[in-house]
Amino acid sequence: MRLHTPVLLQKTVELLDPAPGKLFIDATCGFGGHTEELIKKGPKVLGIDRDPEAIEFLRKSLESRVKSQRLTLVRGNFADIRQIAKEAGFGKVDGILFDLGVSSVQLASPERGFSFTREGPLDMRMDPALGLSAADIVNNFEKRRLYEIFKNYGQEKFAWAIAGAICRARELKPIATTAELARVIEEVYKTGGVRKKHKAKKLHPATKAFLALRIVVNSELLNLEKALPQTVELLNKKGRLVVISFHSLEDGIVKRFFKHQRNFKVLTPKPIGPEKIEILANPRSRSAKMRAAEKI
Repeated sequence: MRLHTPVLLQKTVELLDPAPGKLFIDATCGFGGHTEELIKKGPKVLGIDRDPEAIEFLRKSLESRVKSQRLTLVRGNFADIRQIAKEAGFGKVDGILFDLGVSSVQLASPERGFSFTREGPLDMRMDPALGLSAADIVNNFEKRRLYEIFKNYGQEKFAWAIAGAICRARELKPIATTAELARVIEEVYKTGGVRKKHKAKKLHPATKAFLALRIVVNSELLNLEKALPQTVELLNKKGRLVVISFHSLEDGIVKRFFKHQRNFKVLTPKPIGPEKIEILANPRSRSAKMRAAEKI
């Protein structure tokens, strides 16, 4: 039984075309949804993830069900994908996958602090060894810097008001939990009459601010910008790169990389999204965008 439902699974397998004798890298293996499906087709797979819980889960579950020589697991940051692959014996590969979403397991774990729907410590670190947590940012960054985070990374229209509310709230006591931060943001929407004006009425007021904090805590955009150029060297001729993103900033980085990379032929002129049946079965897939390219 899968703990996490992989997004665009069949399309991913179709584009990567796994087969015996091929080598693949799942740069964000998480809890193994895509990795397991690739391995079923017979190739060798290198799975990389920053989350020690995910790697440990795969070691106990997936690794025990496949021949160990066909699955290599490494805890690490995909920003270092070239070095990790080289050390693991995957110097040249036939396909690389990046699924940039947060797993259902991480969102459902209150102690990880990713979601405002479950009260827990305000953490948001993919890798617990990281020094900076969301609480550190919220309670210590000056108002202008908070505004920039919410505006630039969350595209939050009311970033200045939210930054101000946070600064006022933390003067009384530190904002320690996801629920406390969510309440501060909800109050901004409520008192400013913003909720009625907001076009995405079904979107929780804290959604964009939480996204922005997660991006900054985990250096998500910077890591993606570092990792993508390394895939050129790693891929064999006709090797394929597949990237699944979940917000416009990620997708923009991937789109620009493909556009300016002469060594790739773009296979997806427009990003591929989930079909209605997948969205109904897995609502979190609704914002997914897949782009793919082949090395020439």
